[in-house]
Amino acid sequence: MSINQAQRDKIASGQGFIAALDQSGGSTPKALKLYGVDESAYSGEAEMFAQVHKMRERIVSSPAFNGERVVGAILFERTLDDSFGGQDAAQYLWETKQVVPFLKIDKGLEDEANGVQLLKPIPGLAELLSKAKAKGVFGTKERSVIKANNAQGIAAVLDQQFELGQQVLDAGLVPIIEPEVDIKAADKAEIEATMKQGLIERLDKVDAATPVILKLTLPSVDGSFQELVDHPSVLKVVALSGGYSRDEANAKLARNPGIIASFSRALTEGLSAQQSDDEFNATLDATIESIYRASIA
Repeated sequence: MSINQAQRDKIASGQGFIAALDQSGGSTPKALKLYGVDESAYSGEAEMFAQVHKMRERIVSSPAFNGERVVGAILFERTLDDSFGGQDAAQYLWETKQVVPFLKIDKGLEDEANGVQLLKPIPGLAELLSKAKAKGVFGTKERSVIKANNAQGIAAVLDQQFELGQQVLDAGLVPIIEPEVDIKAADKAEIEATMKQGLIERLDKVDAATPVILKLTLPSVDGSFQELVDHPSVLKVVALSGGYSRDEANAKLARNPGIIASFSRALTEGLSAQQSDDEFNATLDATIESIYRASIA
């Protein structure tokens, strides 16, 4: 199953960043509250997701949001079945905005063990990947979390990520492998060194003809992920904001050439449901410009 070459080229050249619009069940109330939509504004899950879809639609339909500065966008599974501007969501992103669509496929995290949180099982994965491919999605995202420098735990995260990544590749999609390192971890730099070594060992076994994308926490040591950026089996290294403010995340990102942003909360910071369209678009435009500048620094 072939990869869309135009989409692959867009991600590889990376003149811009990937917008993470994939807030799911657990993170949605917080995202809505920051956007100025209190829990009293909706009742039940369906209304909550309708509210967050309105926020996402407002973002992607803004004139500020297009393929000139945003190379990709990660969607939540419900969004894949929904529409933007009356058009299929993934189709709208690519055909109307020239933004490459990705899909978050993970179902959340297991409880912590050995200093890490593994991915929960993903029932119906083959069907989901097939549907995503049919809808024009380019790749997937799957997030684990590492909280301590535990060799056994880190190896378990990476093994699971690469095993799932291979299933995604076999389905004709490109996986975003995301072993997030908790920014509050006391031994964050040591975790990153252990993880990087494990990533390189596994990347060496990935066919360079079918490269993967890595999504990593901004490193404690500037430039320490350069070997990953340069690895032939890596299409792109993208960074999550991980709880840093946007200004802090942008500053860190700019000190790590070759890595582009894939921010979620840092992208929506400062946006509000109460803003007029002009205010909203101006705020989003300034935000996108700042993340774009840090990504191409």
